[in-house]
Amino acid sequence: MSVPAPPTSRPAPPARSAGGDPRAVTTTHDPVVGDGTTTGSRARSRWRRARWPLMIVVALLVLAGLSAIARPTTSSTPLAPDNPGPAGARAVAEVLGDQGVEVTYVTTVADAVAASADGGTLLVAQGDYLLDEQVDALVRTPTDLVLVAPPEHLLDVATGGDAGLAYDWGSGTADRPARCEDPAAQAAGTLRSDGVGFFLVDGARATLCFPSPDDPTTGAYLVQETDGRSVRAVDTTAVLRNDAVAEDGNAALALWTLGANDRLVWLVPDPFDTSLGGEDAQTPALSLPPWFGVVALQALVVALVVMLWRGRRLGPLVTEDLPVVVRAAETTRGRGRLYRRAGARGHAAAGLRASAADRLAGRLGLPRSADAPALVDAVARATGRPGEQVAQLLYGPPPADDAALLELARHLDRIESEVYHS
Repeated sequence: MSVPAPPTSRPAPPARSAGGDPRAVTTTHDPVVGDGTTTGSRARSRWRRARWPLMIVVALLVLAGLSAIARPTTSSTPLAPDNPGPAGARAVAEVLGDQGVEVTYVTTVADAVAASADGGTLLVAQGDYLLDEQVDALVRTPTDLVLVAPPEHLLDVATGGDAGLAYDWGSGTADRPARCEDPAAQAAGTLRSDGVGFFLVDGARATLCFPSPDDPTTGAYLVQETDGRSVRAVDTTAVLRNDAVAEDGNAALALWTLGANDRLVWLVPDPFDTSLGGEDAQTPALSLPPWFGVVALQALVVALVVMLWRGRRLGPLVTEDLPVVVRAAETTRGRGRLYRRAGARGHAAAGLRASAADRLAGRLGLPRSADAPALVDAVARATGRPGEQVAQLLYGPPPADDAALLELARHLDRIESEVYHS
């Protein structure tokens, strides 16, 4: 005898529409989480909470990208090779590039030392902010040095103590002929000094060009050749500046001195640079990293925003009961002692007169807005005193000493008594 197989569980048929098509009606349900919310509701809640921070982050990223794209290819740094302004030196840099000179523009000593490792020419366009350790690092590079308007310490270390600044202010604006055998100076012909100039110590192995008409021992251009390396210094920035490079022999002198080698490292020191480079790269002159200024400025802006955000406005004044009861007489005595200690007899007399006038006006039925002549006239009629005497008591000059102040107080008290008894 065969036994029928037990019925297997089958899924319930889908709901049908009135037309009989099972695909017409479908039902879907989100899985329910244990706290009674669905996955969709939790996702929507999280999106509502995170959308504003995400939008801010996206906006900052977009701004950073736009600023990076729109970053100008020029600068306004004086004597920089990418500065097309009057104080820049882009004209000289462009001509050198056209002549085949590879110009590398740097603003830190570490970059200058690294770029000068293979030789060439190193230009230091001014160096007033260089530290002693940075000067030593630049002088040790295996390159020809060109110094434009150098400070005293840089010139002394670069020339080994053979030269110094002369400060020849008398003839700074005069055209000076070369008067030396240096090819660069001969090509320039004439030069105008900034009035600083250089001098050579006794026994120095160097040459001075463009001497001063007043003192032939000082010159505007210096050349030193030692051990196959040259050190050249010029006291004027006009040889680089766009607004003056075409004057006199500035252009010729700049192109001869800077174009002597195929590679030129152009250093315009950053005032905030503390790097050294070379063997001292791991020991910076100061402990602050180069990005410290930017980060500090951003932190300051964030701090100001937080202060404005979290700051509380001052609300209305709230009256509170004093912890102790202070009698009016004690307050009056304390104020009187302060007046006496400060010698403020005028303030004390003004307070006595104002209080007496207020009480007298109230006694005589005058408004508080009544002027002085009306009050004086009313008090004079009530007491029978002359008006001049009443005006002297209520509005006279301040007392000259303590005795006069005491006498004034007595007269005011007496005139109040007369008005009250009138």
